[in-house]
Amino acid sequence: MSKQPDRFYPLAVAATALTVYSTSLGGNLVFDDVAAIQENRDVRPSSSLLNLFLNDFWGTPLQKEQSHKSYRPFTVFTFRLNYAVHGLQPLGYHMINVLLHALVCVLYYRLCLLFLPRVVSFVAAILFSVHPIHTEAVAGVVGRAELLSAVFFLSALSQYVRLIQRNEHVGWRCCIETAALAVCGTLCKEQCLTVLVVCAVYGLLSMKVANLTHLRQCVSADRRLISLWIRKSVARIGLLGLTALLMIGIRFNLMGPHLPLFNRFDNPASVSPFPTRQLTFSYLVSVNAWLLLFPCDLCCDWTMGTITLITSVGDPRNISTLCLCVVLVVLLRSSWLSEDSQRVPLLMALFLSTVTFLPASNLLFYVGFVIAERVLYLPSMGFCMLVAIGWAHLWQDRRLRGLAVVGVVLLVIAHGTKTAVRNREWASDETLFSSGLRVNQKNAKLYNNLGKVLEKQAQYEEALQYFQQAIRIQPDDIRGYLNSGWLFTLMKKYQEAELVYLKAKSLLPRSSRVKSSEARVTQTHLQLFLNLASLISRNHTRLEEADALYQEAIKLRSDYTGAYLNRGDFLMKINRTKEAEAMYEQALQFDTHNPDLYHNLGVLLMDQNKNQEALTMFNRALEIDPDHEQALVSSAILIQESDMALHHKQLASERLQKIVDGGKQNELIYFNLGMLALENKDIHGAEQWLNKALQVRPNLRSALFNLALLLSEDGRPLEAFVYIKRLLQIQPDHVKGLILMGDIYAGHFEDLGAAEECYKKILQSDPANIQGLHNLCVVYYRRQQLVEAEACFQQAHLKSPDTEYIRQHLEITRYQLQQLAARVEKKYPLKNMNVARDPALLQQISPTIR
Repeated sequence: MSKQPDRFYPLAVAATALTVYSTSLGGNLVFDDVAAIQENRDVRPSSSLLNLFLNDFWGTPLQKEQSHKSYRPFTVFTFRLNYAVHGLQPLGYHMINVLLHALVCVLYYRLCLLFLPRVVSFVAAILFSVHPIHTEAVAGVVGRAELLSAVFFLSALSQYVRLIQRNEHVGWRCCIETAALAVCGTLCKEQCLTVLVVCAVYGLLSMKVANLTHLRQCVSADRRLISLWIRKSVARIGLLGLTALLMIGIRFNLMGPHLPLFNRFDNPASVSPFPTRQLTFSYLVSVNAWLLLFPCDLCCDWTMGTITLITSVGDPRNISTLCLCVVLVVLLRSSWLSEDSQRVPLLMALFLSTVTFLPASNLLFYVGFVIAERVLYLPSMGFCMLVAIGWAHLWQDRRLRGLAVVGVVLLVIAHGTKTAVRNREWASDETLFSSGLRVNQKNAKLYNNLGKVLEKQAQYEEALQYFQQAIRIQPDDIRGYLNSGWLFTLMKKYQEAELVYLKAKSLLPRSSRVKSSEARVTQTHLQLFLNLASLISRNHTRLEEADALYQEAIKLRSDYTGAYLNRGDFLMKINRTKEAEAMYEQALQFDTHNPDLYHNLGVLLMDQNKNQEALTMFNRALEIDPDHEQALVSSAILIQESDMALHHKQLASERLQKIVDGGKQNELIYFNLGMLALENKDIHGAEQWLNKALQVRPNLRSALFNLALLLSEDGRPLEAFVYIKRLLQIQPDHVKGLILMGDIYAGHFEDLGAAEECYKKILQSDPANIQGLHNLCVVYYRRQQLVEAEACFQQAHLKSPDTEYIRQHLEITRYQLQQLAARVEKKYPLKNMNVARDPALLQQISPTIR
């Protein structure tokens, strides 16, 4: 019977976690998931595994100034495994997160068993499994960093505590295993390094009174005699501390000379003066504690103006800071003075809550956020343990046992329901940011983000309202202006766009206009120059002004490849190809792994008819990013339009097919696949691809014409006629379309009159069109109008004397006329009458000529 709870409790905890978080499985990749997974080249199998250890969490080299310096190679590796199995399909990513959370809950239950009774441990684990504060860590795929680090954190701490409890004089084994697990967890997320501090604290708390008595006896007998357990404890703590220092040293070495550079709006208190900075950071600790205690209003983003800065000691919010300090002091004192059996669990719960939160508290160093719910994943373990210990006191009183059971059941149901509902809010960017705005109406970033979502849905007017609201809330943040300007550009309101950009430009600090302050220039500032330059370049009279803006961006940040890339594109458009090439090559000095640079160089070489060199550049771009859509398309078109070997044609088809397999619906890609199928004489495949192109864009003229031509040559003139008619309704003077329609009239319908109209229409708009003129001549010939045919062929031959088939047809027509004239003269031997050159008479007596 005793084994049944041992099996039931962990299964119940895991089942509860899986049930509650099953509502997150239908979500998409949202918010930070896009940058960390969808846009992160390190997730792709084509990227070297070594890059995982050289780049940050978002795929940017750690040595670069713009890197966020977050170092989580093991987490990125799990994303890479997901991608290798199912690409960017979100279900697999969410499923792994949910399974990891269930595993963490079971490990947490087993950790609690080392300090608490089974039932109390079960209560703590159940509360942890359903706590709504974990939604961001589980429903947001990037929260996997928290989940993985928690797995290693709990494994390391449990192993250390278990070995210490078994044998207090245990040697190096517990330290080595704990240190190894801590290192692995730190490579998932930096917060895991705090497990070494918690282990060291437990090592100190595990001293027993008997050992203290033994110590006194040893000291009184001989001061130089130090007991074995003291030496072992000091050695263990020293090794754990050395591991922590070594990891911190390696971490700083990997970061390079630049500390992480955050936008001042991401954490406003970090750039505030004394005492605002200290008062605000202290208050934020109490806000985090409140979110653990009462997780009602949760939000995906707490940056910018979400929490107003505390500028004076008289601010009433300081009371909550004082209250938290009092509560912590009382808890610490009560824990220390409690019985031996309760002291260690209480103190461990307190240290689990506080030590694991310190890296994100801004008290030791500044971080790039105000509040982030996901960083409370580890601290909530100590919190849930404290709640369970408090619940145990109620449970021990038989009069309150019923109340204790009802209370914990209601709490689990309430939290589980809140979590299930909150998971659905993480289903898409729109639902996520909308839910955030219901909680934080002072956060301009949320308005900007929701506006971007609506912009992608082509809801421009609604998006503009959100961008303008962001500007009203945070008028000194240029991101709202950038978004508004870009939206005005999409709406073709160029004057309004320029005014918005100029307003944003006036907000830039003077110090960001000079070279010496290069480190403080953010990519958002630089993007303003690039957007304004792109807008101005639409006016051909302001090209020099646009170029000056591009050059100013380069001066502000000489290592910003985006400026070189944009200026190179601009120079290509105005046919300054040599300068454009120099821009791309200069950018490659700073970033040799940018596929856009190689692609643009390939386009430049392709324009110079250097097809082989261009293909080499496209292939280089695809080596870096095999899914680079522009390089796939450009290389395929280059191969298709140039005279390359057959295996290259197959490669072109494979590259276009790869884009289609990725879910891209593009009429031009379908069209090119159709043309490649035609070259391979795959009539059925070509027809399918061309029809797909027309499904996406029904008025695509090239697809209409080639599909009609294909059907006509395949002996299906009626089907071809439908498409060619649609084409001529869109473009009545389409020359090739008129020729094809005339050919169908003449060759399949035997309607020479309609064919004649088609060819004459061509000659009205283009009198020099040889094919139209020739086909008109053929109509005359087939009507037995040999004199008109001869004159027509003669005219065509004069316009194109080198066209062999026109000369042959002229000779055939003249021969037919000669034969006919001979027969006429033989039948009507009249003198002084050129019967053979009388058109009316010849028309009347000539036989039908086929």
